[in-house]
This record gives sequence, C-alpha cells and structure tokens, in this order.
Amino acid sequence: MKKRVAVFVSGGGTNLQVLLDAQANGSLQSGEIALVIASKPGVFALERAAKAGVPNYAISRKELGLADFETQCIALLEEHAIDFIVLAGFLTILSEAFIARYPNKIINVHPALIPAFCGHTFYGLRVHEAALERGVKLTGATVHFVNEVCDGGPIIAQKAVEVLPDDTPEILQCRVMEQAEWVLLPQALEQVCAK
Repeated sequence: MKKRVAVFVSGGGTNLQVLLDAQANGSLQSGEIALVIASKPGVFALERAAKAGVPNYAISRKELGLADFETQCIALLEEHAIDFIVLAGFLTILSEAFIARYPNKIINVHPALIPAFCGHTFYGLRVHEAALERGVKLTGATVHFVNEVCDGGPIIAQKAVEVLPDDTPEILQCRVMEQAEWVLLPQALEQVCAK
C-alpha cells in the first residue's frame, strides 16, 4: 500500500513538480502525492497541484499566525490520512509541538550541504550568497528529517555541486536545484515511503 504524502509549499512549486513527475513516471512507487498545502494564497504551486489532480489548499500563515495555521494543517492532514510530509520550498519554521506530532514523518530539502549554511537565517538565495561569500568550492543539497532544531534532523541524502568562478547567487541556486535538489528529493521520498 502506497504511503500518502502531503507537500507543504510557499512559492512556485518546482520541487513539488519534480515529485509529481516522479509519481507520473513511476520512479516514486511507494508513495503518492495526496495533498498540497500552501502557506499563502495565489502561489503557482497550487496550480501545479490542481493540474495534477491533487487536492490543494492555501492557508495564510501570515493572516492566521502559526498556531491557527498549524491547527488547520493538522485537520487537513488527518482528513486526507497523510503518512508523510515533505517541506518543499516551504518558508515557515514549524513549532516543536507540530514536529513532535509527526516524528520521522516530515522531510525537508535544504539547498546546502548541512551542517554548512543552515539554520534560521539560511533560506532561499541567502544560502547561495553565503556560500559564494565564504568561497566554498562545493555546495549542494541535503534532504533530512525535520526535528525541533532548524535544519538539525538526521540526514537522509546529500549531493554535492561544484561552485564555478563566475557564479552569481541566482546561477548557483539554479545549478543546485537542477543537479541536487531535483535528483535527491524524489529518491529520498521513495526511500522513506518504502520502509
């Protein structure tokens, strides 16, 4: 029986699309994308979900505050009998109480090789700006379980990506997505769902 997966998003949903594509092409065999929750209305990820026929909801974290946002998420997770949660470009730090409710059931993709460039202040382009400022020659992506420490949960998979001399944060971000995030995320989700 396939594990039912919810994907939490905050933007365009490129990582969500990779998971939907993996499901369509059969490389995601042990799980199915059964729910998409966006932390704000009007994001393109919701259109991607709708096009794939996946139930999708926008719950405004900004308007509701974290506690009410999480309460509504939990209700949807229960209604849709969700087994695993994927944080895919999701820009909200979930509460310890929420995380404790789903031990080893939430995974996140982070655009760096943890423990480098991770934690509360490292998300989006800031991760790649920091990598370039530091002068690292390798960066990459990490998929990890989510625990109460931001980006601190056990690592499931990592993939390195070369940093090139002429990189800008935007160019490096694209290379990390294409060469690491989009490769690792479907593999890691299949791995956790297959257990």
